[in-house]
Amino acid sequence: DMLQFITRKNERYGIEEQVKMVLEGGCKWIELDMNDATAEEVKAIIENLIPLCKEADAILVVDDYVDIVKEMEVTGLRLIKDSKNVGEVRNILEGGPIIGVNVSTAGDIYALKGIDVDYVTIEINEPHSLDSIYKIVSEVREAGINMPIVAIGEITIENIKEVIATGVNGVAMSDAIVNAENPTEYTKKILSILYK
Repeated sequence: DMLQFITRKNERYGIEEQVKMVLEGGCKWIELDMNDATAEEVKAIIENLIPLCKEADAILVVDDYVDIVKEMEVTGLRLIKDSKNVGEVRNILEGGPIIGVNVSTAGDIYALKGIDVDYVTIEINEPHSLDSIYKIVSEVREAGINMPIVAIGEITIENIKEVIATGVNGVAMSDAIVNAENPTEYTKKILSILYK
């Protein structure tokens, strides 16, 4: 069970500071979410994050900026806006990076069959949605699809065990960590629950 950390715009901590804290806490997967930034801003941050992640032996994934991921040889990409064109994106990237795709249904996961995708993310954003995630995970596993599935959304230390109980392979968290009193310690706590 893996922990992914997604960067957030935040009053207290800049992006690099957030990343340093969670890496120090033991997180091995950083996702850069800068959807409203210019290409220059994104590149400047990536330039600083690549050595931090390398040193911590962590994976860096960037949301949606396909060209930048290719140009800067970033470890991975998560497609949110353009998740339908994942086949094209894989061609643009010519193999290489990890690709994650945001999905909402079991059908979305079936549609990725035969396309070179490394993992999918499903957002928890409706009432009783842990049940629906459980159903999706069960259905695709019964169909013999073993692609890693990561839950994303309203996840905290309080409900993380229930989230993992749906059968997902990992959780992606942001606000709960960034807003914690001590993000590094909070990250360590999450990992101790996940790796019990």
